[in-house]
Amino acid sequence: MTTTTPPTRPAADGPDDAATSGFAARVSLGRVFAPVSSEFLLVASTALLLTGFGLMMVLSATMASAMAAGQSPFEVVIKQAIFAVIGIPLMFIASRLPVAFWKRIAWPALIVATCFQMLVFVPGLGVANDGNQNWIQIGGIQAQPSEFLKLALALWLGYVLFRKQTLLGSWAHVFIPVVPVGGLVIGLVAVGSEDLGTGMILMAILLGCLFFSGVKLRIFIIPLIVVVVSAVFFAVTNSNRMARIMSSFVNFDSMDCYNAAVGDCYQAVHGVWALANGGLFGLGLGNSREKYGWLPARSNDYIFAILGEELGLVGCAVVLLLFTVFAIAAFQIIRKTRDPFVRIVTGGIIVWIVGQALVNIGVVLRLLPVLGVPLPFMSQGGTSLLSVLFACGVLLSFARTIPVGPASTAIAAEPLPRRR
Repeated sequence: MTTTTPPTRPAADGPDDAATSGFAARVSLGRVFAPVSSEFLLVASTALLLTGFGLMMVLSATMASAMAAGQSPFEVVIKQAIFAVIGIPLMFIASRLPVAFWKRIAWPALIVATCFQMLVFVPGLGVANDGNQNWIQIGGIQAQPSEFLKLALALWLGYVLFRKQTLLGSWAHVFIPVVPVGGLVIGLVAVGSEDLGTGMILMAILLGCLFFSGVKLRIFIIPLIVVVVSAVFFAVTNSNRMARIMSSFVNFDSMDCYNAAVGDCYQAVHGVWALANGGLFGLGLGNSREKYGWLPARSNDYIFAILGEELGLVGCAVVLLLFTVFAIAAFQIIRKTRDPFVRIVTGGIIVWIVGQALVNIGVVLRLLPVLGVPLPFMSQGGTSLLSVLFACGVLLSFARTIPVGPASTAIAAEPLPRRR
């Protein structure tokens, strides 16, 4: 009587099996280290460079005041660096998420961000600063919820307009639910919290998403007029805002501006003086004079003035170049993608980050009234830095969908939808 045993798989010690196992390992590693598009590299590198640049300038702008208060000169920059250490990994984690994930969370993200914004009206949580109640304080940590509304609104607008692509020729489908929901979100910030600067950035995001969705120009002009009229109304109905606007355009040559410590345009003029002191090459890193109590918002809204004073026109040009490269890379994502959702959300994020940077720099140069918006990546403010880095993660996620190689050239050659 003979017995048979079932065949067993031989050990993987032969050349063929070794080759197969090695191939499987290479495939697994290849998914992690897959080639990425140039847009991915440009967005990631400019975000990291601007963040590092910002930490350096926050340290330089705050070390004198911290030492005068008996604190460590690294007190403020360490807090800012903590948010950078949190935000940068979050940026790369977000870059691994698929586009379908961002579509699924569009509605929940807007609802959660709106509820978070409403916390500023809760007694004991809401904090007022410079006439704007747009902050909350929990356990000694102060945050600005409206910063997260910017990304949530862009994702929500991208999803809604993406779902209505075939209906955007009708003004009713463009306005509903975009205008009611967008008006509620913007109203919570601009009217409820009295933060016109952030409200105007949210308005710009709404207009940017509508523009990149391919809405016909004759329909697009109506929300544009509504936004402009609303911005003017919010400005003229608040005495504090009107004083800042008038100080920017009317009182530049008044004696109050050059007095010791009075006048609505005191800070604006000292910002100009900081840039003038810097000249071409600056006074040197850490050698600013205006940061010694002369420029109140030296580490947030007016950090560009400290940058110009210490690093001069050359340093300012480098920062502007980095924002330009960031914008070009993001526009390339819009040009190469075939997904309307990616195109709309990317357009909203560009308008937010690059537009806010231009507004901040324009305020420092006295080309725009003082609106109180930070310089993305660079101004002191952990919530702002965290939200901007996370938005960059969304852009990186979109950049991963762009084919790498000859296929990307063919896609880039396809024209964008024409408007009528």
